[in-house]
Amino acid sequence: MTEWKECKLGDFIELHRGYDLTKNSIIPGNYPVVCSTSIMGYHNEYKVKAPGVVIGRSGTLGEVQYIDIDFWPHNTSLYVSDFKGNNPKFVKYFLQKFGTGNVGSGSAVPTLNRNHIQSLTITIPPLETQKKIAKILSSLDDKIENNNKINTNLEQQAQALFKSWFIDFDPFGGKMPAGWKMGKLSEIAEITMGQSPDGKSYNEDGIGTVFYQGRAEFGIRFPTRRLFTTEPKRMAKKFDTLMSVRAPVGDTNIANEDCCIGRGLAAIHSNDNHQSFIHYTVLALRSQLDVFNGEGTVFGCINRDALNNMEVVIPSKSDLDKFEQIVASLDADIFNRSEENRNLTNLRDTLLPKLMSGEIEVDSVQI
Repeated sequence: MTEWKECKLGDFIELHRGYDLTKNSIIPGNYPVVCSTSIMGYHNEYKVKAPGVVIGRSGTLGEVQYIDIDFWPHNTSLYVSDFKGNNPKFVKYFLQKFGTGNVGSGSAVPTLNRNHIQSLTITIPPLETQKKIAKILSSLDDKIENNNKINTNLEQQAQALFKSWFIDFDPFGGKMPAGWKMGKLSEIAEITMGQSPDGKSYNEDGIGTVFYQGRAEFGIRFPTRRLFTTEPKRMAKKFDTLMSVRAPVGDTNIANEDCCIGRGLAAIHSNDNHQSFIHYTVLALRSQLDVFNGEGTVFGCINRDALNNMEVVIPSKSDLDKFEQIVASLDADIFNRSEENRNLTNLRDTLLPKLMSGEIEVDSVQI
């Protein structure tokens, strides 16, 4: 820590407000328009050369994004206009740890105050240490991103196979084979509607059973632990499909462990151990489920009877077994990579504040 120095954030980096650009003004091109939380589109012009670091300044405060191509920072964001010789990726991680989301303007609509945060006192390491810290954290993020890309590809393969077999009937000459039929979801799955426990039983300390209230806990494919309950009511089994039964109806995740579910969710469990088939069947019900989100509904929702009565393809057991054998292995790979990502994320989030504060010496970390 002897080489770390104390300075104002404004001496570390220079922040500027992004540029006005309405959605209607975007001319399709190759340059991302980066708003407070994500990329809102691609424009034919850029304002800032890569690399870039962007922070949400309006609506959602403190979201930090690293941009590796030339880009247009939107007016809902602040961007680093001058890194002042510091490592750009280190700057990104520093701002994540810095917690700019806690520094607002005090107005009813939260807005990040650039002048205020640039006046705050910080402690930063020398450039070589910055590079080492950025390399460690980037290696974890790169592994997470690579796993996500592989998982996306595997899921696309599984969905394509489901569509080919059970929607287009490609292997069967485009017609439903003998021995197959149209039926109801209740014929192949058991549906459990969630019920929220007493609020007094909730905790964030890992005491009791994992509890998912609704789609707010949904991740890319598996939900994120946030709450626990000591008084679980309705349970989902590991690998059950979790479906949002309140607006927006039909969003899905997969339970990565036995868990309690609240009134915003239903758990859909295969009657005969074909859980992968059930999951992709539910995904294919999207057009039927969208009716429950349609115009005229004050608050979209679906009940158990309506869910039970969803029309589905019911194949022969032999064909179902063949599909399950192929796709269950893909789903297992997706699960394993997702679990690895959860561990990598926990490691990154543990290391981030300790590396940034100098509590852990960067040379002692082995990844």
